[in-house]
Amino acid sequence: MRIFLADDHPMTIEGYCDALAAATYLERAPLFVKAYDCEQAYQILTTAPGKFDVAILDNSMPPFAEKSILSGVDVAGLIRIYHPDCKIIMITAHTEVIIVYDLVKKVHPDALIIKNDITPEKLRLAVQTVMADGTYQSPLVRACIGEIWKKELMVEDSNRQILFYLSKGFKIKDIEDTIYLTASAIQKRISRMKKAFEVTDDTSLVKEAVRQGFI
Repeated sequence: MRIFLADDHPMTIEGYCDALAAATYLERAPLFVKAYDCEQAYQILTTAPGKFDVAILDNSMPPFAEKSILSGVDVAGLIRIYHPDCKIIMITAHTEVIIVYDLVKKVHPDALIIKNDITPEKLRLAVQTVMADGTYQSPLVRACIGEIWKKELMVEDSNRQILFYLSKGFKIKDIEDTIYLTASAIQKRISRMKKAFEVTDDTSLVKEAVRQGFI
């Protein structure tokens, strides 16, 4: 098995390698190929003579601006092009609901793990699961996804824009001119969001949305 690892912390990568080298379900020791920033990832993924079976990617890495490879999301895009059969395991330190949701939406990873959730056992389980064509989400990811589904109104970009402009002190009329929805439509959306967040006024709505990481 060929495993590509990308993370800007060498000790983290070595920990992943040690964990997977101890996997009892692998018949042979895996071959690890490592990158420590987006530029190295780009060079390896676009020139590697063989295909990778699994990629473990940190979302936050030093960018390769010349090729517009700015994060693990962009590295995942390269894998989809150059190694289309490779299973992608995304790892992020972020626990904000909307960031986790955006990773799921943009990357559609085979596995998504919050760094605070990682243990050797969970990493081995994630690899085993994706190699069997399953999907894996760590406990904190599942909690985040459950929260975004509960507040499914926030999936819509327009609703998030409305909250953002409310947080900046915009009035309904100002928002109407900015996002091209009628005042009536904006007010209805605000009312639905108040109900979802269990608040009764705009100020409390914004505070709760900020607290939960939606804006």
